[in-house]
Amino acid sequence: MVTLFNRYLHTVSSSPSKSAILTYLTESLGFPKPRALLFFNKYSSTETNPQSVITFLKSFGFTNSDIQTWVTQSPPILFSNIDRTLKPNLQYFQGLGLNGLELSKFISKNPSYLSDKFQERLKPCIDIVKRSMLYDDNNDKDENLIRLLRRCNWILVKDPVTRVASNIKYLEQCGIVGAQLTTIISRQPRLLIMGEFELKELVAKVVDKGFSTDSRMFVHALYTISCLSAETFEKKVELFQSFGFSEDELLAMFRRAPGLIRASESKLRVGIDFFLNEVKFKKEAIVCRPTCLMLSLDERVIPRYNVLNLMMSKKILKKRPKFSNVIWLPENEFLDKYIFKNGDHEDELLLAYKGGGLIVAKE
Repeated sequence: MVTLFNRYLHTVSSSPSKSAILTYLTESLGFPKPRALLFFNKYSSTETNPQSVITFLKSFGFTNSDIQTWVTQSPPILFSNIDRTLKPNLQYFQGLGLNGLELSKFISKNPSYLSDKFQERLKPCIDIVKRSMLYDDNNDKDENLIRLLRRCNWILVKDPVTRVASNIKYLEQCGIVGAQLTTIISRQPRLLIMGEFELKELVAKVVDKGFSTDSRMFVHALYTISCLSAETFEKKVELFQSFGFSEDELLAMFRRAPGLIRASESKLRVGIDFFLNEVKFKKEAIVCRPTCLMLSLDERVIPRYNVLNLMMSKKILKKRPKFSNVIWLPENEFLDKYIFKNGDHEDELLLAYKGGGLIVAKE
């Protein structure tokens, strides 16, 4: 394909003929001849020189391969007006901090950003979103915006400007504003292009689970529910029930830690089993602090459990501390309190902490 492309560049070095363009579209890009002819008749004009378009794109550092990919997905690019369309579109994204390889990767995700539709249908959407991100406390508005643009395929929406504006307004009415709004639309941009009924139904599901729109947890619950199908949520319910938790207890945990339900079934299963059967937590303790199930067993929970077991077996501690308190200590505080302050046993305790395997307490 590259050889054909280079042959095409040589052929159109001055003023490309219709046959040269059609040959490129059919032989190099693989379009059926009727479709290639349709594109040529629809998008070409006496003012258009595809060679100029290609030369212009290459001046931004884009490769032949980049250009081939984009034209394959969006043939009108080859016939675009440079000053009216391509230049302002590319400069707009450069203004967001995208350059070089990052800009190439970004355009490759959605070549329609180089089309005439961008100024009419997409840029107004981006401007609306940018205004909603003005209150981002992290000062990474452009980074969040770029992440959103990579994942939001709003070109397929019938009236994206109206849809995006309406959905942002509705989310704000639900109490999701400022940094919370920035976070959720960056992480779940499809909320911006959902139909009105679909978005309201999603919010209703969250409310039905016991969340108030006044709650600071509401936005986290909305994100979780938007990520999971009803079937997946039900499987999580069944998982907890298999360990003796009631559905009400699971909903209580969900309200305290909405991200809990996004954890994988395997992580939840192993975690619940460890806390109930090894640590001997009561179910009520997990219901009250469900975030313990979101901690890393291998990197945090089991290493700390090992240290306590070793300290008890060596009689370094007279009384075993509550493990529910120990797992929440900051790393430095845990190391100082349970390892470094026990100089005679420091190496052994540190080995237990870093060893990885489970050390069972001796009765």
